[in-house]
Amino acid sequence: SAALATLAAAEGWTELHRVFKPLTMLVVIGLVLRADVRHKGWLLAALAGSLAGDAFLMFEGFFIAGLASFLLAHLAYIARLRSDAPWFADRRALGAVGAVGLVMYALLWSGGPWSGGLPPGLRAPVAAYVLVIALMVSQALGRARVHADPAAWRVAAGALCFMLSDTLLATDRFLVPLPARDLLVLSTYYAAQGLMVAGLLPAAPRQGA
Repeated sequence: SAALATLAAAEGWTELHRVFKPLTMLVVIGLVLRADVRHKGWLLAALAGSLAGDAFLMFEGFFIAGLASFLLAHLAYIARLRSDAPWFADRRALGAVGAVGLVMYALLWSGGPWSGGLPPGLRAPVAAYVLVIALMVSQALGRARVHADPAAWRVAAGALCFMLSDTLLATDRFLVPLPARDLLVLSTYYAAQGLMVAGLLPAAPRQGA
């Protein structure tokens, strides 16, 4: 479903994209509902916020609504990642991710040599979003340092993919058009969701265990 959503977006098959993009997150939500997952409520809230953001961003004029939906999704992810790890356990990761977010926001604000930068009405919402996703990524990296297991590192890798996907989307929208935008943005987005959910679902029991 994720592959079809990405292909449909890249090829301009709008109606198919509008079917498979929300369907992908509905499938993931269904998998989580069936699983015995710790702190399931926060994970479902994050996925529901992502589903709403996906739906809003498929239509022109709903960018702020989509941004707000994903901001709430990241807050839910932060709450889930805080439930079994201390706040920002890796301070170097917090500083590095914060610095990247600050540089990216400065580029978006100014527009650099490519554009006029963020419209005034988007400066505060985008600043809030950059802050929240930077905190989410930092919490995921700190949690991975605490747990030091493959599942936690999958979650951290997914969080980084999320930030990369949003960076690509913002670059294309506010700085300079990217070639193969839909392929780049959606492939990293689905990698993010897949890695994060896979890392938070319980591991399958080994045969014979």
